Amino acid sequence: MKRIYHHYLKWECYKNGMWRKESKEYELKYLDEIIKFTGNHLIYGKSMIKAVNLWKYSCDNFLSNISLNRKAYIGHAGCCIEKLYPEYLVRMAWKELTENQRNLANKEAEKAIKLWEQNQKLKNILKVGKSNVIIKEYQMKLQLN
Repeated sequence: MKRIYHHYLKWECYKNGMWRKESKEYELKYLDEIIKFTGNHLIYGKSMIKAVNLWKYSCDNFLSNISLNRKAYIGHAGCCIEKLYPEYLVRMAWKELTENQRNLANKEAEKAIKLWEQNQKLKNILKVGKSNVIIKEYQMKLQLN
């Protein structure tokens, strides 16, 4: 997979505050809510799909980096896009989930990443396919004349 780079000012995750730091009061108020949200793999999974569909620049930048923990990234992105939870609090909540909850959430993350990868392949096929058709049609016209 070819690595895709975008300037951080284009990243939707940056614009929506995924990397922000919150007060201790905020952390205490929302940590249990984040644990509950991430513990429900169906809702959590839908938010990851939403991130793939809506955050073009962030997903390109982070999901094209195969050395990154892409499942963690898309999980953080899902929490931010759905509830505006910052990334570090999602990491704190992850530690509180059961092994089964983590496995189910990881399966949902894998689905979201596969969707992103399929979208990338489709973009490439359409891009290459159009140019190849034009080349073949032009060559056929030359041979017929």
